[in-house]
Amino acid sequence: MARYIGPKTKISRRFGEPIYGPDKVLDRRNFPPGQHGPKRRRKLTEYGMQLREKQKAKYIYGMLEKQFHLFFERARNKHGNTGEILLQMCESRLDNVVFRLGIAPTRAAARQLVSHRHIVVDGDVVHTPSFIVKAGMKVGVRAREKERAMTAIRDSIANPRSGSYDWLEWDAENMTGTFVRVPSREEIPENIDEQTIVELFSR
Repeated sequence: MARYIGPKTKISRRFGEPIYGPDKVLDRRNFPPGQHGPKRRRKLTEYGMQLREKQKAKYIYGMLEKQFHLFFERARNKHGNTGEILLQMCESRLDNVVFRLGIAPTRAAARQLVSHRHIVVDGDVVHTPSFIVKAGMKVGVRAREKERAMTAIRDSIANPRSGSYDWLEWDAENMTGTFVRVPSREEIPENIDEQTIVELFSR
């Protein structure tokens, strides 16, 4: 399944944000990558800023161009604010829900858990990271000793981040979370200007 496998720190430095989570290198070298170091960069054009925001959203949610464009088209065909709906759809992806619940420390790790059939939705194994979780669905770790004993899962669940979102509920005893509802834009913590993405695709 297609995914970005290049250097993650380089991407984080390009945007000046920890796109893939805490990064010690970013703390030391908080300027864009390149042979000229922290020299002054040219000011971005309007198109450049729109493109940059789209690229940032793609990297954050671990999506490639074709899939991200497909999500945008689906969002545009729904009633409401297209940009907000786009982010809500991204937040509803199974790999993102697994990450938000705290079952995995990063979206990349969550994607791997899903692909390797360690995650169930309403009791059924789902191995598609882009599966859209709907309100009321239960997402959890497969009820086998193999999964329940995985150190990576247990270490991540011990992280206080799990259960910290109002649209999710977490049952630690059963290692299962409930996707209570689709989050509002104000509840999505990602630093993304979705309106510029809409403007880019509307050109």
